[in-house]
Amino acid sequence: MSPLLPRQCSRKRGEITEASCSFAGIPQQLQQSAKAGFGLLDPPENLPPLLQTMGCAVTLSQPTVDVLQRDAEQGRVALQLVGHQLVQRFHGAANLRRPFPPVTAKPHRSGFSGGNQRGLGLEIPLCWADLPGPDSLCDRMKPDVEIYDTTLRDGTQGEGINFSVADKLRIAEKLDTFGVHYIEGGWPGSNPKDIEFFAQAARRKFKRARLASFGSTRRKHVAVESDDQVRLLLEARTPVITIFGKTWLLHVKEVLGTTPEENLAMIADTVRFLKDHGKFVIYDAEHAFDGFKDSADYALATWEAAEHAGADLVTLCDTNGGCLPNEVARTTAAAKGKLACRIGIHTHNDVGLGVANALAALEAGASHVQGTINGYGERTGNCNLISVIPNVALKLKKTCVPAASLPKLRELSQFVDEIANFRHDPRQPWVGATAFAHKGGMHVNAVQKVARSFEHIDPASVGNSRRVLVSDLAGKSNIVMKAQELGFKITADTPELKDILARIKELEHLGYEFEAAEASLALLIRKILKHEEPPFSVDTYHVSMRRDSEESVVEATVKVRVGDQVAHTVAEGDGPVNALDSALRAALTQFFPRIKKVQLTDYKVRILESSTGTAARTRVLIETSDGKDEWGTVGVNENIIEASLQALVDSVEYALMKP
Repeated sequence: MSPLLPRQCSRKRGEITEASCSFAGIPQQLQQSAKAGFGLLDPPENLPPLLQTMGCAVTLSQPTVDVLQRDAEQGRVALQLVGHQLVQRFHGAANLRRPFPPVTAKPHRSGFSGGNQRGLGLEIPLCWADLPGPDSLCDRMKPDVEIYDTTLRDGTQGEGINFSVADKLRIAEKLDTFGVHYIEGGWPGSNPKDIEFFAQAARRKFKRARLASFGSTRRKHVAVESDDQVRLLLEARTPVITIFGKTWLLHVKEVLGTTPEENLAMIADTVRFLKDHGKFVIYDAEHAFDGFKDSADYALATWEAAEHAGADLVTLCDTNGGCLPNEVARTTAAAKGKLACRIGIHTHNDVGLGVANALAALEAGASHVQGTINGYGERTGNCNLISVIPNVALKLKKTCVPAASLPKLRELSQFVDEIANFRHDPRQPWVGATAFAHKGGMHVNAVQKVARSFEHIDPASVGNSRRVLVSDLAGKSNIVMKAQELGFKITADTPELKDILARIKELEHLGYEFEAAEASLALLIRKILKHEEPPFSVDTYHVSMRRDSEESVVEATVKVRVGDQVAHTVAEGDGPVNALDSALRAALTQFFPRIKKVQLTDYKVRILESSTGTAARTRVLIETSDGKDEWGTVGVNENIIEASLQALVDSVEYALMKP
């Protein structure tokens, strides 16, 4: 037995334990890597010392190192030491071996926990980790489900999404760190930006993910070697190439304008050509489910054409996004029964079932999911990987991304939204701000006692957190948990609790909303609990606007009182609220210099009673930041300026209250 792995490796990483392997004498970093299912042979010259730590004295000639380096640049390989012979297994061709120049291997008895100690027939399964791929210590230790991200290609087809080359590189690096298995960088045959992306990506090292370029089968009646689009796929220099082809006879005849036989040839010729160039080929079967419903025999013939030509994986695509889970499961099971290669699933969300359809395919035999971060994509979007990944790991109990990456799921979702210049969806399952938010008093009371009574998982397992909302639906449990969350020492027996709850319900009835204004809520609780006076007060204020033929001028005057001292300031602004904000800060800065860093970052107005017209009550929500933290405050009044001043005063007062 190898000191790193048992002779019969399991697909499940959890079975590789110290009980089944001897880790004596192996560096700590390598031990952790072995248990996680990843190798550390990087670069080639590290192989001899690594094998030495495993009980073998090894010498590699320079020709051997050169061969290893060349093959590492082309795709995944697994290395084995068999007796005195170092051999190589290519991914996807388990019976293919390539002998290397002689390797001197002398086993040391102390380095083994069992197995063949004479050195003859000894197998030490290794994996070349300096490859563009999430390779495990042996090829049989792949995850149960592979995650293929197409945010950088399919995701950019969504309305309002446009990534620069620098954006795409940053996202690719983040995805690689997170642990997805494939990153589809774009279509080099469609635009110069993607060509530039692949040129720059080729100069970077991806530790876990394998980079894929995307394109189509050859054109009809054109030799594959003469097709410019196929040539550009090779020039992208990615280890993985994904191509799509037609499954649905409607598209073959009416869109492509060719014969069913020529379509089969287009698929087979392109896959075979790319395989002959040493590429890992994924065939995306466009309109797989609609085509299967139209003609199951022809749909299967297209998938078999790809497989027989050497495709490593056939992905079934619900391109129109209109299938139901039972249809997806039935078709996937049919494909699984006919194809020997692995099967993937690519879904769209046109009827809101993108994630459900992907999970249905996995349960029917697929082992590869394509999708995008946050569900970006054409029309209503693609399958959302931010939902798929935790469903696979926590609900289906299948391995996919590294377990250590799951708590970073929310961070990944927010990062991609930030690059895309989108506000993060607060209602997104698993990672949204409201995903584990509790409002009803009975719910909060139950969660306080037993968290899983109203939470399907621990929020921290995906990087999220529990939030307790306070409103007119709140009970004592809401107030206690929220106050504790805000840093107050309060229990259900605190005498002031009744007054706090009554005041909140009273203000909510008047139109206040504390769900997005937790700073205002914290100030309310503090004043009732500690019976403290505010650090300052606004005695008077005045806002005016005048306009001449060239410009308008808005001016605000504020008089504030701090203890026995008074400050009276005037400021101009772009509007009445901006002028009032500037005057208030100018007056207070001389007493509280720390508020110089405090800036208003967002301002929202909502009319609460539109039936009263211009006399309607107005609610103002303000977001404020000091560069480190952000907080929300609220004001309500029939006068929008008065409502704005309330929220502004709370924002500054909270800044002074913060530690």
